[in-house]
Amino acid sequence: MATYALGLDFGSDSVRSLLVDTQSGQEIATHVVNYPRWEKGMYCQPARSQFRQHPLDYLESTVEVIQSLWPKAPSDAASNIIGLSIDTTGSTPIAIDETGQALALKPEFAENPNAMFILWKDHTGIGEAAELTKAAKDSATNYIQYEGGIYSSEWYWAKALHAMRQDAEVAKNVYMWVEHCDWLPAILTGTQKPSDLRLGRCAAGHKMMWHESWGGFPPNDFFTSVDPVLNGLVERLPLETFPSDQSVGGLTNEWADKLGLPAGIPIGFGAFDCHMGAVAAAVKPGVLTKVMGTSTCDITVASAEQIGDKCVPGICGQVDGSVLPGMVGLEAGQSAFGDLYAWYKRLVNGPANQIIQNNAFLSDEQKNALLAEVDEQTLIHLSEKAALLSPGQSGVVAVDWVNGRRTPDADQSLSCAIAGMKMGTDAAAIFRALVEASAYGAKAIIDRFKQEKIEINSVVAIGGISKKSDLVMQICADIWNCPIEVLESDQSCALGAAIFAAKIGGAFPDIASAQAVMASKVCKTYQPIQTNAELYRQLYEEYLSLGAYVEENK
Repeated sequence: MATYALGLDFGSDSVRSLLVDTQSGQEIATHVVNYPRWEKGMYCQPARSQFRQHPLDYLESTVEVIQSLWPKAPSDAASNIIGLSIDTTGSTPIAIDETGQALALKPEFAENPNAMFILWKDHTGIGEAAELTKAAKDSATNYIQYEGGIYSSEWYWAKALHAMRQDAEVAKNVYMWVEHCDWLPAILTGTQKPSDLRLGRCAAGHKMMWHESWGGFPPNDFFTSVDPVLNGLVERLPLETFPSDQSVGGLTNEWADKLGLPAGIPIGFGAFDCHMGAVAAAVKPGVLTKVMGTSTCDITVASAEQIGDKCVPGICGQVDGSVLPGMVGLEAGQSAFGDLYAWYKRLVNGPANQIIQNNAFLSDEQKNALLAEVDEQTLIHLSEKAALLSPGQSGVVAVDWVNGRRTPDADQSLSCAIAGMKMGTDAAAIFRALVEASAYGAKAIIDRFKQEKIEINSVVAIGGISKKSDLVMQICADIWNCPIEVLESDQSCALGAAIFAAKIGGAFPDIASAQAVMASKVCKTYQPIQTNAELYRQLYEEYLSLGAYVEENK
C-alpha cells in the first residue's frame, strides 16, 4: 500500500502544497493558492518598506491548498498520508496574547497592521536593528556572533521592537512574538498556548539570538537595555529548540476535519523555506543551494569539526541542526533578486499600463487582457534583446540593493544605483546590467564564504527563476565561474518539507534515507563560458567600486 508525505511551502505571495509518494519519491499532486488579502496589497505600504500579512491569509489558504489536492490525487491518498511539515518565509513573526491567540484574529486588532505577521521583506525596523547590533557588540557576550555579527531589520527582535514602539495597544496586549514557521505547526497541533509552545531550531538560531553556548536566548536585561518595552518577552520563550526531523505533535481533530486528513498524523517542526529547499537539493559540504525567487536564500552546511569556533561574519547565521541534523547550517542571501526584475518591469510598463487603464474605448475585459499581455511579454522581450549584448558592451553597471543588502554585511538602508547610461542606452541594456548586478551580489556572498574557508565548489539552484530564464542562469554561471545545477522539481521547498514529513511519519529512519528516495533530480546544468567569465572578473571590480560609492554616500 502506498503512503504519502505532505509538504506545505508558504512563500511571499502564495502557499504551495505537494503530495509525494514515500516509496517511489514521485510527486503525485501539487496546488498553489495566492493569499487573497496580500494579492490586493492590503496592509502594505511599499514606500515605507512596510509589508504585513494577515493570519487569515495563511489559515484560509492552508485549507484551500490542501483540499484542492484531493481531486488530483489517488482516491485513497488522504487516508494514507503519514506526516505533514511546513516551511515559511522568515523572519515573519506575529504578536500573540497569553492564550496563544494571534492579536490580528481578535476583533479589536483585525485591521491593525502592527498586529499582523511582519513579512521578511518589511524593513521598518532599520533603526531598531542598529540598536540591537550596538547592544550586542557592547555586551560582555556578543549575542549576534553566530548571526553574522550584524542584526538585521528583517529579523524577529527588530520587528517586534519596532511594532511595539509604534503601537502602544499592541505593546500592551502582546504576550509573545512567534515566527510563522512555529505558529502554524502549533495551530495544527493545538499547542499554540505559550505554556505548550515549542520552537523549531531554524528560526530561533538564525533570527532570534538563540544559541546553546549561552543557554538559549540572551537574558532579559540585555533586551531591556535596548528598550524597556521588551521587558519579559524573552522570559516567556521556551529555552529548548528542535530540528525539523522531529514532530511537534499530532494533527487535531478540528484541523483534520478542515483539511480532509487523518487525525493524529505527526506535524513536523517548521523551518524557513530555503533550509527545507536545500534538503530537497541534497545539500552537502562544498555545495551552495541557492533559492532564487523574489529574494534569494543561500544555504550550505559544514561539519562541526570544519567550523570549529569560527563565526562567519556578515551572513544570516550558522546554526547546528537548522538544515540537516548533525550539521551546521549556514545561511546568506539577497534582499531582492526577482523583486529587482519585477521593479524594473513595473517601471518600464508604468506609462503603457496607465494609458491602457485610461482608454475609454476599451472594455474592462479588454483592458485586463492587454495589461496581462504587456506584463507577460515585457521580461521576455527584454531578455531576448539583452541576450544579444556581450559582457560590458553597453557600459552600464548597476548595484542590486533595491531593497537594501541582506548579505554580506546586512545594511537595509542601502539603495540601488545604475551608472554608465548614455543617450544610446536602451531598456534592454539596463535590464542586462540589473541581471549582472544580481549575479555580482551573489558572487560577493560566495566570496565571503570562501574567504572564511567555507568550501563552495558548485551551486544548485531552485526556485522559479532557475527554471524560467536561461539568460539569468548563464550570466550567473559566468560571473560565479562555476557550474550551476537546476533541480527538476518545481516545488523544491515543499519537497524538502515533504522529506521531513516522511521521516517523522516513520517511512524512513533518518533524513539521509528519505533524501535518497525523494530528493529532486537535476534537470539542467549551466557551465561557465570562460571568455565571459574572464570579462566578468574584470567588470566585477566596477560593481564593487559603484557599491563602495553608494555606501559612502547613503
